[in-house]
Amino acid sequence: MRYELFVSLRYLRAKRREAFVSLITVISILGVTISVMTLDVALAVTTGFEEDLRDRILGFNPHVVVSSYAGPITEPKKILDKITATPGVAAAAPFLYSQAMVSHRSAVVGVYLRGIEPERANDVVDIKRYLREGSFADLSKKHETDADAGKKDAPTDGRRRRVELPGLVIGEELGRQLGVGMGGVVTVLSPMGAPSVVGMIPRMRRFVVVGIFHSGMFEFDAGVVYAGLPDAQALLGIEGVSGIEIRTDDIDEANTIAARLEKDVLKFPHEARDWMQMNRNVFIALRLEKVVYFLVLSLMLVVAGFSILATLIMVVMEKRKDIAILKSMGATDSSIARIFVLKGLVIGVLGTVVGNVAGLALSWLISKYKLPLPEGVFYTPTVPVVIVPGYFAAVSVAAITICFLVTLYPASRAARVAPVDVIRYE
Repeated sequence: MRYELFVSLRYLRAKRREAFVSLITVISILGVTISVMTLDVALAVTTGFEEDLRDRILGFNPHVVVSSYAGPITEPKKILDKITATPGVAAAAPFLYSQAMVSHRSAVVGVYLRGIEPERANDVVDIKRYLREGSFADLSKKHETDADAGKKDAPTDGRRRRVELPGLVIGEELGRQLGVGMGGVVTVLSPMGAPSVVGMIPRMRRFVVVGIFHSGMFEFDAGVVYAGLPDAQALLGIEGVSGIEIRTDDIDEANTIAARLEKDVLKFPHEARDWMQMNRNVFIALRLEKVVYFLVLSLMLVVAGFSILATLIMVVMEKRKDIAILKSMGATDSSIARIFVLKGLVIGVLGTVVGNVAGLALSWLISKYKLPLPEGVFYTPTVPVVIVPGYFAAVSVAAITICFLVTLYPASRAARVAPVDVIRYE
């Protein structure tokens, strides 16, 4: 062990008459510990919210979407076969997407209608895990129901007709707004009109609610409905599909696979967009928020650094005689400076290590015991936590760097102490 490190460690243990300096040293270590722990937990929770939001968005949106500038894709099977043969593609399915209105009795709500193939409902997206009641398999079946169900002027006597209607999966919030549940009958109206003798009239078709999902995100739970692809095509009067949705083997490679599809598989007017392109604003905002959290909470590290600065200045003033003796024995200015730099770094490293351990433990406890959140305020019922080792490393580097920088001034003051002046006046 070099003598500079030995002396710096010795200065951490103060004598009885220097107990105040020792107390400030302990406070400095605690300051770094609390700052590092707070940063670690804040980044873990922020990352948890980001990944939870990403998973929920990808529960309704695929990793990659292939669409056409020219409108609907009229022959999706030809493209579908080439896409599924592309390396990195786990699954692909055609879909239809359009605005529509859903009505039940006197209630009317604007929604986005998604036409899907029920047998592939969960191959591409994870919507199935949010399903509270019913099944997507029922979208491909016809359901016998009362012909007058859901109408305001339905007859009350026993003269009722039975009809077979297609199925529809709706969000829990939409069901609450319409006042309809499982087995209820709703009318879906398309903005794409159908020609008639009196001009263009809205297309409409009645559906039976065969499933209800709940994602915790209002815009999806109140604004998205699912129908079988043939039924959606019949309602909209479209023969083709809006596009092809794709699930990749690795979500982080979605942009690479989208670029590969555009280069090797697709031809104009087709294009491929990955999930980051389609939700760019949301995830840029989340990342910016994480950076702001890091910068703001790093001010706590600066405050802890000032306490280390004050501690080292007091130690330099207290140890002027020791510095003079060391210099008279041959210690150089750089050696004296290293003693106090090492003392500050020991405080910083010790506080960083303890803070990381405390941050990891607190993050684990929050994750294990499912800290609840106010219902209806957040889209997740508990605080999500994701521990990323890289963020812990970044916090450690920031903490140690700040601790190193604040040691430079007191170390330079210690190096400038003149032994002759100390012997003359002290």
